[in-house]
Amino acid sequence: MKIIKNVSPPSGLSRLLYRAPIQLYRWRLGWLLGERILLLHHIGRVTGKQREVVLEVVDHDKATDSFVVASGWGPTAAWYRNVLHTPDVTIQVGRRTLPVTAHPVDQAEGADIFARYATQHRLAAKYLLPRLMGFSVDGSEADFRAAGERIPFVRFAKRSSTA
Repeated sequence: MKIIKNVSPPSGLSRLLYRAPIQLYRWRLGWLLGERILLLHHIGRVTGKQREVVLEVVDHDKATDSFVVASGWGPTAAWYRNVLHTPDVTIQVGRRTLPVTAHPVDQAEGADIFARYATQHRLAAKYLLPRLMGFSVDGSEADFRAAGERIPFVRFAKRSSTA
């Protein structure tokens, strides 16, 4: 894995494009995105206001119905810092709305997750995501694992109903 550059979150037109799927969820058309894209409802750690962001699901454990997403802009992404500060959030996936708790994923598990993701979504893992995140990979499993150790992942697990 080779570091290309530090990247910053999108702005201007590219920000509008990244946020476009939010409108699909608002129109109750989130099901068109399947289970690959989720809408995260979270609280801003500074403002205390409701925030929304769309994220790609990199892993879904059907047995526990938990979802793992990556912070493509690194640990400084606003949504990532917000869910670490206030982990009880809500996600929308397809037609479902789920109350969940955000749990950071450790580096070793992140390596496993990204290596698995790379086998299922080879082109995105090798060409698209690394460029967005500011590094390149050679396509080997070892390189994908090394990249997965650098990417901050979050698991959204269902909240227990005994609160």
